[in-house]
Amino acid sequence: MGERTGYSPGTFSWTDLGTTDFQGAKAFYTGLFGWELEDMPAGEGFVYSMARLDGKYVAAIYEQMEEQRAQGMPPNWLNFITVDDVDARTAEAEKLGAAILSPPLDVLDSGRMALVSDPTGAVFSMWQPDNHIGAQLVNVAGAMTMNELDTRDVPAAKEFYHALFGWTFEDDPSGAYTNIKNGENLNGGMMELAPEWGEIPPHWRVYFAVADCDDSLAKIKELGGQVMVGPTEVPAGRFAVAADPQGASFSLVEGELDP
Repeated sequence: MGERTGYSPGTFSWTDLGTTDFQGAKAFYTGLFGWELEDMPAGEGFVYSMARLDGKYVAAIYEQMEEQRAQGMPPNWLNFITVDDVDARTAEAEKLGAAILSPPLDVLDSGRMALVSDPTGAVFSMWQPDNHIGAQLVNVAGAMTMNELDTRDVPAAKEFYHALFGWTFEDDPSGAYTNIKNGENLNGGMMELAPEWGEIPPHWRVYFAVADCDDSLAKIKELGGQVMVGPTEVPAGRFAVAADPQGASFSLVEGELDP
């Protein structure tokens, strides 16, 4: 079991979904992954719904705020990277050419976060934990297992993330895919956005583990979601890309996972 009690700086540790249909998204992901959802009031009129598997936190869902909708922000999964000092990392990110979308702020007694757009345009969050470490369970069916950057400038992304987090990179023999390492640990992937993807902006993508990719894709269709990329064989197993009924995209992966 991929149980976690903490994350080293530079490690992906959490993901949450901002959506336009709170109840609809909750029904979809509960049906797909078997999550148990716990609604937590987090301010006036704002509810953060924490998802559990086997009693452990794995992700969260919330309804987008009016200002997010007014800005035309689509439903999306946001990926969080643990840091030891979010204020210092945010200042460094800005020096390295990132745009600071939301400066560091305290999230009740859970931790402190900042929202950043890297120099290629992909958005992520940095998380300095207090009472909430992030996901307590990863790398099992229904939980986060990987995070991937799809960008139009891989060299610039490598330079930025190496300088900010110390990440190192290993390109596969074809040069089409890059593994991201945080210290000795695999921490995600990176690839060039293909021209056929059109005007899709650079983004970080979350992968959830599943026991059977075909069964999960059939369930997605049954629940009103959309399969965007069918099951594809890769050395580590099989993956697919899907979108929930509100349009938020995510990936599934079936195969051998780290403990």
